[in-house]
Amino acid sequence: MKKLLFQQLTDSGCIVLTDEKMAEHTSFRIGGAADLIIPNSVEQLAAAVKIMKKHEMPYHVLGKGSNLLVSDDGIEEPVIWISSEMSDVALLDDHCIETLGGARLSYVAEFAAKNSLTGMEFAYGIPGSIGGAVVMNAGAYGGEMAGIVKKATVIDENGELMLLTNDDLDFSYRHSSIRDGMVVASVEIELQHGDEDQIRSYMQELQKRRVDKQPLQYPSAGSVFKRPEGFFAGKLIEDAGLKGYQIGGAAVSEKHAGFIINKGDATCADVLDLIRFIQNTVKEKFGILLECEIRHIGRGA
Repeated sequence: MKKLLFQQLTDSGCIVLTDEKMAEHTSFRIGGAADLIIPNSVEQLAAAVKIMKKHEMPYHVLGKGSNLLVSDDGIEEPVIWISSEMSDVALLDDHCIETLGGARLSYVAEFAAKNSLTGMEFAYGIPGSIGGAVVMNAGAYGGEMAGIVKKATVIDENGELMLLTNDDLDFSYRHSSIRDGMVVASVEIELQHGDEDQIRSYMQELQKRRVDKQPLQYPSAGSVFKRPEGFFAGKLIEDAGLKGYQIGGAAVSEKHAGFIINKGDATCADVLDLIRFIQNTVKEKFGILLECEIRHIGRGA
């Protein structure tokens, strides 16, 4: 069945890569093999989803792999990879930017600065793609996607294009209305006019904060846990005495306890065991259950 599926995907213009090591496609540098489908246009992306629907084949969607933990045994279902093939960015008018879903957040923030547009500085330095950022309403330093997304073109589970306004996206903390199986094809971002030098200065200030406070020298998936109401996950983990705690090759960062880092040979199982240990310890000490922010996919997930 997969042979016919992959042939139809190839005929549609998509690139198909089989048995790709997901460790090479995720920021955690963890994960077994999967079959990747790579469209290079919105039309090819829609065609790929329609072909999946026709074959009743489940699939996953991958952007920059920055918020993802993949099973050591890989992923059985094909993965649609919104890669740099879909990363065009353009100025729509004097205050709006349109970008395809695969564009890197930092690149779009840089594009905005070059055009003297302010409001997206918070995203500079966040690993990940625009599409993934919209799905999870990514944010940092007081800004989030909910505040700048005007509308998004999304491909639904049937391969049909839908135009969703900011209200339709129903943003909340690390959440949007976009369901599993839906794919962000393009996004329109609305910003304000500003001074390019001031915008760049603020971007560099935020980047310095990241370098000073986050363990960027190690592979990770960013903040592991959502912020509990009234608390900070990293502070709770630190106060529980878990900074530096290690299981296998996975460790709680000494620099920022909200991060789990791959010290070189971490497995998915190491990370999952460490997540559970952190959750149990924080629950016992403070009565707060930390909710995981990163997605775990693949065999056994």
